[in-house]
Amino acid sequence: MGIIVQKFGGTSVADATKIKNVAKRVVQTHDEGHRVAVVVSAMGDTTDRLENLAYEISANPPERELAMLMSTGEQVSIALLAMAVSELGHRAISLTGTQVGIMTGGFYSEARIQSINRGRILSELEQGKIVILAGYQGVTIDNEITTLGRGASDTTAVAVAATLDADRCDIYTDVDGVYTADPRIVPNARKLGQITHDEMLEMARLGAKVLHSRSVELAKKFDVNLCVRSSFTESEGTIVVKEGEMIEEVVVSGVTSDKDQAKVSLLGVPDTPGIAARIFQEIADTHINIDMIIQNISHEGTTDISFTVAKKDLGATLKIAEILKAKIGCQNISTDKNIAKVSAIGIGMKSHVGIAARMFRALADEGINIQMISTSEIKISCVIDDREAEHAVRAIHDRFELGNTSNENVGIQG
Repeated sequence: MGIIVQKFGGTSVADATKIKNVAKRVVQTHDEGHRVAVVVSAMGDTTDRLENLAYEISANPPERELAMLMSTGEQVSIALLAMAVSELGHRAISLTGTQVGIMTGGFYSEARIQSINRGRILSELEQGKIVILAGYQGVTIDNEITTLGRGASDTTAVAVAATLDADRCDIYTDVDGVYTADPRIVPNARKLGQITHDEMLEMARLGAKVLHSRSVELAKKFDVNLCVRSSFTESEGTIVVKEGEMIEEVVVSGVTSDKDQAKVSLLGVPDTPGIAARIFQEIADTHINIDMIIQNISHEGTTDISFTVAKKDLGATLKIAEILKAKIGCQNISTDKNIAKVSAIGIGMKSHVGIAARMFRALADEGINIQMISTSEIKISCVIDDREAEHAVRAIHDRFELGNTSNENVGIQG
């Protein structure tokens, strides 16, 4: 019997009825002859409620205690799902990250998985049990509980699948696959049958909420067969494949937007060798991720440097910027939280010219101003006013005719 890893997100286990429905799906897979390991998120908005509660108690809760608190949501959902499976006449066992041995680095939040002890999982599977694992959490070598970051139950599932050499990892969510754009923004968005690891990774990083970006990285690295499916329907989902396995190469696969961005500008920075390295090294030392960077042409010995960070990191970034201002002689600091990043993603960009021009023209025709631009082989991103984000997504989606039904057989939704 092969192993199937299934992951169910918070909306899939939001209440008792939904937990029972998940149990039926899990049991069905088991009855088809598979050994089943299930990774579960916290119920509904539990993680948000726990976080809000923490900040009602303390404006700056200790990271260790925050991780201890936030990890409890998954323990509730795995126990309830194990009970639901047992009610259907099947043996099940729930296990926390600590019990499984999901070993992580030393950070209490945004921790990275280093290893998983497959022995406990395999032992339970060999006894005929359905193994239900807590997503999102791990433990350090010093036996400290850690969390992997929001949405990282996907990462737990893919890591478990890689460790177990599973036949497939199915990510069940509240959508039935990956679309060319968010259907709530673009009504004629088309579900994709297939998408490559690289495209999915860019979409996850650039605002699509379907998969956690680190889960896609792991799936690509360890060649995990990954599929995004709906918890609420039996429809086919989106398969994440290697680039060479695509049925047909499309130019642009999807358009995303991300309003969780802020722009920081260091104005009047001395234009001397090594100054950029010094600025970004100090920011990197605090584990803040920098995204887009623009440096203006030098004028009278100074230059302006602008970059984007996640909004949650803006406060910490400004603290560093103020220290840097004194150290390097920067004249001023400005910020803008009212920005969004819109992106077009597709492996076909590698072999087609004029993609950037078409995207920029789509925005220009709608009177949307571009503040910053970033490109790679398979994506083009623009920073714009956040009030125009949805308008921009629709304009770009229409320009590349991604909702055109004549293209419906090009790929598989995800």
